[in-house]
Amino acid sequence: MRKTQKVVVIGQGYVGLPVAMRAVEAGFTVVGIDTDVNRIASLTRGVSYVDDISSEELTNALESGRFVAGTDYGLAVDFDIAVITVPTPLRESLPDLSFIEQSTRSLAKHLRLDATVILESTTYPGTTEEMLVPILEEASGLKVEEDFFAGYSPERIDPGNKVWGFVETPKVVSGVGPASLKNVQGFYDQLVNTTVPVSTPKEAELTKLLENTFRHVNIALVNELAIFANELGVNVWESIEAASTKPFGFMKFTPGPGVGGHCLPVDPSYLSWQVKRKLGQNFRFVELANDLNDHMPDYVVQRAIANLNKKSKSVRGSRILLIGLAYKKNTGDIRESPSLRLIELLEQLGADLVAVDPHVEPHRWPVGVQKVELDEKGLRDIDLAILITDHDRLDLSNVTGAGVDVLDTRNRLSGENVESL
Repeated sequence: MRKTQKVVVIGQGYVGLPVAMRAVEAGFTVVGIDTDVNRIASLTRGVSYVDDISSEELTNALESGRFVAGTDYGLAVDFDIAVITVPTPLRESLPDLSFIEQSTRSLAKHLRLDATVILESTTYPGTTEEMLVPILEEASGLKVEEDFFAGYSPERIDPGNKVWGFVETPKVVSGVGPASLKNVQGFYDQLVNTTVPVSTPKEAELTKLLENTFRHVNIALVNELAIFANELGVNVWESIEAASTKPFGFMKFTPGPGVGGHCLPVDPSYLSWQVKRKLGQNFRFVELANDLNDHMPDYVVQRAIANLNKKSKSVRGSRILLIGLAYKKNTGDIRESPSLRLIELLEQLGADLVAVDPHVEPHRWPVGVQKVELDEKGLRDIDLAILITDHDRLDLSNVTGAGVDVLDTRNRLSGENVESL
C-alpha cells in the first residue's frame, strides 16, 4: 500500500487522539475532527485532556504543521484514510449508532477514489458491512472494493497502561474484501508493532465484544463473591491474592464499586442485543453480569450506611468524601462511572458530598458535588470517605493519617479506621 498523506480521525477522545498523534509521528498529515468545541479549543491550544497523551506531544504535533483539529468536516476533503472513533452509547438499553451514522454521512461527502474508511467504534457484528458501507456507497456513488476500501479494527486502548500502549498492543484488522484488508492492515502496520488480520469485519467486531464480555462476566463473579465473603467473615482480597499465585488456570480479577467507561457497561449489551435480535435467544451470562455489576454502587451505599450506623450517624447530614470519580485509575474518564450512581444514591439520602479527582476535566465535574483536595482543609469534618478510584496522583496516606473513617472499595488502605469492600 502506498504511503498515504492525509489521515482524518473522527472523534478526538481517549481512542481517537492517540491514533491521531501516532499517525503524525509516523509521518502522516492528520486532521482530528470532533463535535465537542471544548475539546477542539483545548487541542488548538496544545493542552491535552487525554492522560495517555502529554501536552508536549500534542504541541509538537501542532508545531510540525501536520496536525490540525476542528469541528468542520470540510477539513476532510481529499483524505486518503479516515478512522472513525465516535461513541456508541446505550439509550434505554438499546444500541445507539447515531454517532457512527452521522459521522459516516458527513465523511461520505468527501469520499474519493482509492480512499479507505476504517471503523474503530465498538459495535455489534455486521455494522461495518450493513451500515457503514451502504451509507458510503449511496452518498458517494462509489463502489466498495472497486472505487474505495473499508474495514473494521476494534480499539484496544487501555487508558493509563504504561506497558501496553497503542503501539505495543496487537491490532486486530479486517476488510470487507481482500483489497480493503490490504489497505487497512497496511495503514496500521505503520502505526503499531503487530497487526492481526481476521476474515471479515464481523469477526473483528465480535473480537472486541468477546474481550470485554470476558472481563465483565469475571468482574461480576468476584463482585458477588465479595458480597458473600463479607457476610461470611472471609477476607476475599486475601483469597484472590492467594489464588493468583497459581501459574495456570486462573486469571486475577478484583472487586470494585461497579464498572464504568464505555466498554464494560455497554459492550456486552451490544452482543446480548444482537443475539436477541438475530437469534431470539437471551445471553444469560451477560444479563446476569449486568445485573450484578449495575447494583454494586447500591451495595457500596449499604456498606456506607452500616459504617455510619456504627457511630450512631445517619447518611442524611453526614459529610461524605468521594475519593476518585473516574471509572478507571489514572484517567479522567467519568463516562458511566459507578461514582455517578453513588452520587445519585447518596444525594437522595441527604448526604453532603465532596470529592477529589485530579484527572476529571472541570466541565465534566458532577453538578452539586464540591471539589476539594486531600489536605487538611479537604479532610476536615469528614464523617466517611469512600475510596472509589485509587489514582497514583492521590496521596492516600493523608486520609489514614487524618484518622478519617474509610470505606475502601479498592483494598488500597489499611488501619483501624479502614473497612475494605
